[in-house]
Amino acid sequence: MATLRRLREVPRHLLVCEKSNFGHDKSRHQRLVETHYYNYRVSFLIPECGILSKELKSLVMGTGPYYFVKNLPLHELISHEFINTFVKKGKLILSLDKDTYEETGLQGRPSQYSGRKIMKFIISIDLMDLSFNPDSKNCKRTSWSFKEKKPLKFDFLLAWHPTGAEESTMMSYFSSYQIQEHQPEIALSTLMDLPCPVLQSHALQGVPEAACSAQELFDWLGAVFSHINLNNEPNNFISTYCCPQPSTVVSKAYLCTVTGFLLPEKISLLLEQLRRYFNEPKLAPWVSLSVQGFADSPVSWRENEHGFRKGGEHLYNFVIFNNQDYWLQMAVGANDDCPT
Repeated sequence: MATLRRLREVPRHLLVCEKSNFGHDKSRHQRLVETHYYNYRVSFLIPECGILSKELKSLVMGTGPYYFVKNLPLHELISHEFINTFVKKGKLILSLDKDTYEETGLQGRPSQYSGRKIMKFIISIDLMDLSFNPDSKNCKRTSWSFKEKKPLKFDFLLAWHPTGAEESTMMSYFSSYQIQEHQPEIALSTLMDLPCPVLQSHALQGVPEAACSAQELFDWLGAVFSHINLNNEPNNFISTYCCPQPSTVVSKAYLCTVTGFLLPEKISLLLEQLRRYFNEPKLAPWVSLSVQGFADSPVSWRENEHGFRKGGEHLYNFVIFNNQDYWLQMAVGANDDCPT
């Protein structure tokens, strides 16, 4: 009975919706994108569009590369040379089980999602402090821990936004290890005769019989990105989901999905270009940009601890209207703080 009861328990999920305008001084769209570091997938949907503009296509094709390094010693990421070459600011954040944490001999804090019996710890290392104070006691102890006391090795995905240096630097820097360069996977498709919710930019909660809500749109986008049939046909035993009402049928819609390790800087450029989509008159009243984070990343936004044992989702979605209003939707799972 206890097992059955646990299976019936639904993990907590949180969806935060808000509306603003890109022209507002207090709009936080840029900050939100910049501080969501571990991006696994980005999708954008453009109703009443059959072909991608040259500008958007160029940005999509330029979302890579990223790198896979096998068995990389952790001490390489705290070396003075690595920090000076690749890091302008930032921290190394480790999420460790109890035994590994104690073996490092470093100071951290219990995970806020450990429960009564603490089995997980978080270590946060300020890389700028190590770089500027290489002879400090803290720097020497951290280096000793990773090189001698507990020499940890991991498989890493690495991505870097160069600011003037050669793109090939990361390949050459880690040439003594097993490193592979990867390009994101890109999927482009045109959806024909797509049932599409009617939206009003000022009505986040929707208007009865006039406009759908942000929650209804969020669910609908999930169905579209998952390529679910929205017709609710009686012989469809896979899904009974249908487009929320009121709706309209768009003759075609362009869907682009990019999967890999995607930098916030690249996503910011995509968001900016989608804003410019309405610089000229368009049939579409809105477009959407959805970003999904890695389920097992150590943080969601900023330094907010992220847990993945009960889902692992952390994602956001922009609905961009033709008057430069936007809806922002942020979703997290059971082991996350409210993304506000």
